[in-house]
Amino acid sequence: MNKIQAPKGVSEYFPPRSQYFEFVRETLIQSAKISGYSLMELPVFEDTELFKRGVGESTDVVSKEMYTFEDRGGRSITLRPEGTAGVMRSVIENNLDKLVLPVKVWYSGAFFRAERPQAGRYRQFYQVGIEAIGLNDPEIDFEVIAVADRAFKKLGLKSYRLEITSLGDSQSRASHRKDLVAYIAKLNLDEATVARAALNPLRLFDDKRPEIQEAMKSAPLLLDYLSAESAESFAKVQELLTSANIEFTINPRMVRGLDYYTGTTFEFVSDKLGAQSGIGGGGRYDGLMAELGGNDLSGIGFGLGVDRVLLACEAEGLFDSSENKVGLDLFVVALSAVEKSFVSNLVNQLRNSGVACDMAYGDRALKGAMKSADKSGAKFSAVIGSDEIKSGLVALKNMKTGESKEVRISSLTDEFKSN
Repeated sequence: MNKIQAPKGVSEYFPPRSQYFEFVRETLIQSAKISGYSLMELPVFEDTELFKRGVGESTDVVSKEMYTFEDRGGRSITLRPEGTAGVMRSVIENNLDKLVLPVKVWYSGAFFRAERPQAGRYRQFYQVGIEAIGLNDPEIDFEVIAVADRAFKKLGLKSYRLEITSLGDSQSRASHRKDLVAYIAKLNLDEATVARAALNPLRLFDDKRPEIQEAMKSAPLLLDYLSAESAESFAKVQELLTSANIEFTINPRMVRGLDYYTGTTFEFVSDKLGAQSGIGGGGRYDGLMAELGGNDLSGIGFGLGVDRVLLACEAEGLFDSSENKVGLDLFVVALSAVEKSFVSNLVNQLRNSGVACDMAYGDRALKGAMKSADKSGAKFSAVIGSDEIKSGLVALKNMKTGESKEVRISSLTDEFKSN
């Protein structure tokens, strides 16, 4: 009988790599938590209309990449391709905008797009995102960007850059759109591209075809059309980033893949990932809440790709096995079957105290048990026999350096809590 395999284009994480995936995800989440963002747990499927109205029908996401199906009740349902629209739906439905503003939430989970699978691009992928809703202020724009930058720095990433731009307010976009449409009308474009540009002319800046990129080289840029208010807000964001020593470059041709963006828009790019270099991004989306039937409140947020951030970390060698940044604190080996009960109780006590530890199971010889200790990725190992039990002392071996030091068994918890 043939083995059943995972569907094409999904990413799976299992030991030992899953511990690094978890470490990346939790680091991204922790940066949001310490900035005052609270968890919002959302369904993985929504009414299809939410994404058509919220994300934009001119986007590739809606027109080509959504997993949409009809349920048994005849309703059109879509597996979520992104997180912001679902957050906004929940805020409106549950009247969260009636509480203290801004509403600051984080979310995490799997998202789905029917794309052509390739390195760093999956049909099921994982994100950590945040949204700050109900405040239109450059300070909150800065905060959102800083949450992501702080997480990347905490992970130890160095080969990444931040690109920012502003898509302005409605006045700025209307003035720019008029001139951009006139410019595009003079180009010799195929029918499909003309239709796409009619829905959203900014989409042509994001077209990867060389002939379109060449044609758009002299196109008018939205940054040159910013109203005084939009220009002042964007300048303030730059000032705050500079004051915080967060390096950035301005990319006037940046177009995010979702139509709801306005104002401050940004993307983090890794220099180590080749074609799929984006590791996260986001921006302001004034008008989205009203479009979805709620109050006309502004918002800003981001989505960080856990899969790609993990790939970037690995490309920079941040999880080399010698570093042992993630994993167990201690692996304990019983010298013989006689000491197994003692070791089992000790490991349980250490775990109850918050020490991450494991032990050698079964009747393996010492050599085999130490191989298990080495493969576990534990920072330290300890071998306990009858002599150690009698004396109350054990040699704690550093698995990276090979050095050992003698500590009291009763003090093991304090030993790891102090490190």
